[in-house]
Amino acid sequence: MENLLSTSSDSRPVALITGGARRIGAIIAENLHQAGFNIALHYRHSAKEAQAVVDKLNQQRSNSALAFAADLNHLQEIQHLAHTLLQQWQRLDVLINNASSFFPTPVADASEAQWNDLMNSNLKAPFFLAQAFAAELQQRKGCIINIADIHADRPLKQHPIYCAAKAGNVMLTKSLARELAPQVRVNGIAPGAILWPEQNNGLDDATQQEILQKIPLARSGSPEDIARAVRFLVQDAPYITGQIITVDGGRSLCN
Repeated sequence: MENLLSTSSDSRPVALITGGARRIGAIIAENLHQAGFNIALHYRHSAKEAQAVVDKLNQQRSNSALAFAADLNHLQEIQHLAHTLLQQWQRLDVLINNASSFFPTPVADASEAQWNDLMNSNLKAPFFLAQAFAAELQQRKGCIINIADIHADRPLKQHPIYCAAKAGNVMLTKSLARELAPQVRVNGIAPGAILWPEQNNGLDDATQQEILQKIPLARSGSPEDIARAVRFLVQDAPYITGQIITVDGGRSLCN
């Protein structure tokens, strides 16, 4: 996509990052902004954090970032997000499906509401966002990147619904790569131990150490590792589609 970059803000390529207000999503947004993209930053509840990221990017380059609120559980809001974004920017070149719910759902206690939450954020929203932007991405010869998880292939105990949703996300990536070819490339990134879950979904110190001991590189990764993988797939991988790049320090090699 290097041929899309220019010095004119009106003709710069645009990247949408869902869940872009915090954590990995915010770092992806900053990295692509540094690469010359205008940024559409989606958020659901994190309005203050989203605006802080947008303000930071606009200080670096004026009129280069906007925040868009949407609840991706609802198809109508997904479609409204797509319509509003295209009205504002007049283009979309890259869709990063990063927004994701994550929490344990032991079989004995899991509810339908939890099923819907995890499936909607990890599977439904990426599909319908791809649908909503398909024509625009095909016109721009753009790309889609889905943030998957190593646990799509290696289930995490007490997280059966999340793992099933991410497994669906992986197959969605491969299916969309066939459906939208040759104009649109679709790939995924499967992070390993990058950031520990927050608050009530967190892991105790003993569990964290147990995970780290299974990583050949003997350390956790950083959000920048994911952002660099995203940038590679966006800018430097014109002949890669339908693939899942694992960024886990080698953890998936071990039992």
